[in-house]
Amino acid sequence: MDTFSACVALGPLAIYLLFLGAINLSRRPLVVSGTRETLSLGLALAGLAIIGPMQLFMPQEAATRFGPWIWGLLVSFYVLCLTLVIMLSRPRLIVYNISPAQLQPILEETARRLDAQSVWAGKSLSMPSAHVHLQLEDFSPLANVSLIAAGDDQSIGGWRRLAGALRVKLRDVPLTTQPHGFWLTVWGLAILAALAFWVAEDPQTVARGLDRLLNP
Repeated sequence: MDTFSACVALGPLAIYLLFLGAINLSRRPLVVSGTRETLSLGLALAGLAIIGPMQLFMPQEAATRFGPWIWGLLVSFYVLCLTLVIMLSRPRLIVYNISPAQLQPILEETARRLDAQSVWAGKSLSMPSAHVHLQLEDFSPLANVSLIAAGDDQSIGGWRRLAGALRVKLRDVPLTTQPHGFWLTVWGLAILAALAFWVAEDPQTVARGLDRLLNP
């Protein structure tokens, strides 16, 4: 992989790692919708998609006809695929910097305030009046908990109200800094530093790579 390809492939991923590191170094929980998480992950992997599948399976006849504009079509197709994944995904919330044991009582209190008929069953929560049914899944490597929709009887408005209430409730919950946030930040900075060094060492390779990308 040449320097230009490495920049396109690893640059967005390094920025994504920096954002994750900043989130995990924070002393406050963060509630993120599944849509925003999927979108941010899709943007982080966009460079890998451009250098990998898009170049490998590029239609040569279309590239000859449209020239550099072929990349607009390919990127648009990637965005449409990402949008389709988001639209087909069930509602989901991700709470960073918290464990299931810490989140469960807060979630239970919040759910009962929004829906007095809320019922817990193991790691599942049902809010029948709000049409929200979910289960908790934790991802210990990044210290986050996912609230994933269970079943088809879901209300987008109910999920939005739950997300807003959780953000308010978790705003004043102090937590310790997650140590893996430091390593995520270090990896992100290391990748960006390596890319900057390679570009400064051989800028002509980057120029040739860009020209090759724009003139397939």
